[in-house]
Amino acid sequence: MEKRKKVKYYKGKFKPERPEKYKGNPRNIIYRSMWERRFMVYCDRNDNILEWGSEEFIVPYKSPIDGKVHRYFPDFYVKVKQHDHTTKKFLIEIKPKRQTKPPKANPQRKTKSWHRELQEWGKNQAKWESAVKYCQNRNMEFKILTENDLGLNNPYK
Repeated sequence: MEKRKKVKYYKGKFKPERPEKYKGNPRNIIYRSMWERRFMVYCDRNDNILEWGSEEFIVPYKSPIDGKVHRYFPDFYVKVKQHDHTTKKFLIEIKPKRQTKPPKANPQRKTKSWHRELQEWGKNQAKWESAVKYCQNRNMEFKILTENDLGLNNPYK
């Protein structure tokens, strides 16, 4: 029997140094991973980030699992001063790189775990497609950042 790695979740409250930049309640900023916390510190301290928020936008999406409309809260919203001094708004999702690709399966042995990963992949695809459309209609851009973008090693290897 294969042993599963026990993953320790890292979560807590973030207290910004520059609360005036935060879109939402700066006394109630919750991170659900060390990666999210790291991105919060980046947003808070970076002078080119004019404003930011965590799970402050709601994007409706239709789930491929039950066919119903659900609410998706992208991890972050950021308004960035570009190099040409214009501004650009983004919705950001932070995910491990392995979750940005469909799960691989052994054709001889498709496990319950694989089926769960496949469902999660389908749900994420629906969320992300809806987020892209949502952003296009609002002159924004949707991005998925992985550990590579955040300059981190992947603890899930």
